[in-house]
Amino acid sequence: MSIVLSHIIEHLNAQLLGNSPDNLIKNISTDSRSFQNNENTLFFCLIGPNNNGHHYIDELIGQGVKNFVVSEVPEGKPISVNFLVVKDTIVALQQFAAYYRKQFDFPVIGITGSNGKTIVKEWLNFLLSPDYNIIRSPKSFNSQVGVPLSVIGINKHHNLGLFEAGISTVNEMQHLEPIIQPTIGILTNIGSAHDEGFENLGQKIKEKLKLFTNVDVLIYNKNKSIDAFLNPEINTFSWSENDKSADVLVHHKTTNNQTTLNVTYQDVCFKFKIPFSDEASVENVIHCMMVLFYFKYDLDTIQNRLAMLYPIEMRLKVKKGINNTTLIDDSYSSDFQSLKIALDFLENQKQHTKKTLILSDIFQSGLDEEELYSRVSQMVLSNKISRVIGIGNIISKYKSKFLNGITFQTQTSFLEAFDSLNFGNETILIKGARNFHFEEIVSLLEEKTHETVLEINLNAITHNLNFYKAKLKPETKIMVMVKAFGYGNGGFEIAKLLEYHKVDYLGVAFADEGIALKSNGIQLPIMVLNPETTSFDAIIQHQLEPEIYSLRGLNSFLKIAKQKFLKDFPIHIKFDTGMHRLGFEEEHLEELITILKSTKTVKVKSILSHMATSDDLQHNEFGLLQIERFEKLSNRLIEELDYKPICHLLNTSGISNFPQAQMDMVRLGIGLYGISNDTSEQKYLETVGTLKSIISQIRTIQKGESVGYGRRFMATHETKIATIPIGYADGIRRSWGNGIGYVTINNQKATIVGSVCMDMLMVDVTSIPCVEGNQVIILGENPSVNFMAEKLNTIPYEILTGISQRVKRIFYRE
Repeated sequence: MSIVLSHIIEHLNAQLLGNSPDNLIKNISTDSRSFQNNENTLFFCLIGPNNNGHHYIDELIGQGVKNFVVSEVPEGKPISVNFLVVKDTIVALQQFAAYYRKQFDFPVIGITGSNGKTIVKEWLNFLLSPDYNIIRSPKSFNSQVGVPLSVIGINKHHNLGLFEAGISTVNEMQHLEPIIQPTIGILTNIGSAHDEGFENLGQKIKEKLKLFTNVDVLIYNKNKSIDAFLNPEINTFSWSENDKSADVLVHHKTTNNQTTLNVTYQDVCFKFKIPFSDEASVENVIHCMMVLFYFKYDLDTIQNRLAMLYPIEMRLKVKKGINNTTLIDDSYSSDFQSLKIALDFLENQKQHTKKTLILSDIFQSGLDEEELYSRVSQMVLSNKISRVIGIGNIISKYKSKFLNGITFQTQTSFLEAFDSLNFGNETILIKGARNFHFEEIVSLLEEKTHETVLEINLNAITHNLNFYKAKLKPETKIMVMVKAFGYGNGGFEIAKLLEYHKVDYLGVAFADEGIALKSNGIQLPIMVLNPETTSFDAIIQHQLEPEIYSLRGLNSFLKIAKQKFLKDFPIHIKFDTGMHRLGFEEEHLEELITILKSTKTVKVKSILSHMATSDDLQHNEFGLLQIERFEKLSNRLIEELDYKPICHLLNTSGISNFPQAQMDMVRLGIGLYGISNDTSEQKYLETVGTLKSIISQIRTIQKGESVGYGRRFMATHETKIATIPIGYADGIRRSWGNGIGYVTINNQKATIVGSVCMDMLMVDVTSIPCVEGNQVIILGENPSVNFMAEKLNTIPYEILTGISQRVKRIFYRE
């Protein structure tokens, strides 16, 4: 991209405040945290429900950015900076993308539907890449902002586009169609995703079809529901398993892990074999097959390429590595657009000062090799990568472009030199095209643990954070609780993500939790809620901020702080307003005031209390009484201080049930991790953690035989039993066994039989098709934490925090 600013102003109908309309724009950005921001960046200051890009203008000017699209006119900015003033910056971004798209004339495939969009896009990229130079949406960039950012990646060398479009409610697709301007449309499976945004299925179909208003052809699975809303003037190329009026008839038969497609097209019958057995993958493959038919590929090529399809890993995973390393696993793709995303994610999740990039040859950039690796080199420099390890013939030719660059012609030569590369105490991004088999590198670097893992969805954490932030006034600060190892989900990785999203405070229960976070580089202020007097020295040493809840504790802390000659060290004063757990009571208030007014050693950073019944509106009156008591006590303390501390009272349930008491800050806890006590609110939260294992062994027992300790399960008929390597030492309570609980295998419930053992449990899989090594969902969407807690007569907190530390955590982003 290289566009003069004045041309952009014209197409955005923007008012220019500035003196440099001839500035050259080479990069579009919406993220102030990106290291790609520079003097040739046009920054769109987007306003969302939880953030406002205008707030980062000063920071961006400091980074060298000189061109901004704004809807709020800033005051007193340097004359060297240009502001393009528009009514709505998101609309302006979409207008720019639509203008930019019109500069190119080549086939563009637009993909929408409820399920399968990203899979179909990635598979089409694989199937068509030998013959086309493809630009595609990186990962699942299919939103009102993601689509324009994807399209802006087009350059003059591309000759085919693959873009997906996702909508969650009405009147969204009409903004995406002129940006993508698809010439070929694919409508994938229509399911229940985002149902809440539409009145009914018909409205959802009608909205999605708006993407195909001007296509040359629409590819879809023919059925009456879609046909009812389809514009008869649109050319279609349809397939079906039962409607003989479709252009292509398909019947499939699955055996083991393979499916045979029996296809009839243009009165000719033939067969294709594909390496998938699940219904969703089969349907996605058929959509891809239809594109190959439309592009007039011969049958042998279609068969050969379909047979090579593979499961798509759509997630960036964070894993623990050997020698105190952290791995970011993106080992199945290597293209220029997704490299930008991966590098930003690396900065988001870096856990060490040293950062290493292991990178294969990059394909389908649309750039000549010299320009491509020059740009990659610049990105590496901008992201402050400590060393680059390149693998491949092409990247090896450009070794000189990388400071501290090491290259290998093949993965084999890399593996031979592995021991000499001295991996340790660093964050490593592993990014390679599939044919380089970088999963072998990941396996070599990954810390070895057993096969049970807790997968943590960082996208879900971001979604849940934004859900609660949307309930807050713009000025209300937010503290997020990461105590108890992030409610069992992982402390540091989540803290790093929260720091990236610029929350105001983190909260931990004990000093050692805060020390671990600070020692690993977390810069956010951290409040210690239950500090023991023996930890005060360490709290001061690591710049943590203690909650003080008693005169004894205050005097003990002051004694230590005075010995260290501290001044204005931040503390947090807690009042007991009815919880009767920890906190100053009203009878202590005057003595508290006297002590605080007589010292300059500490400064009250905040005043807080804790509600006992915020999750139970049957006790609404007591909740209101606590609010009243807190306001009385905090106001009295503030009157005596010559400054205004932050006041906070609400936890997760309080945010929703007592919005009038937001005060200066709220404390978000279990809601971040996808759990709400309100069933109506629960449906808007996303599941964060999924506890997974595998089937270790399958056996068949006869009637009268038993399973497990104490023979608590006796077979009444021939029964197939699967053993799963997870037990009560991993956090699965023994009361979850003996027919009470279940796991999910191949989307079916498998009841737990017999007693849960320390390291294993057994399930009945008599009616479930499965083999040893198949994945098992222990906890996640189904069964959910809430369901398990209800059945075990406990609370979700106990379930989450009970998952053992020996279970490996894998963090990922879709």
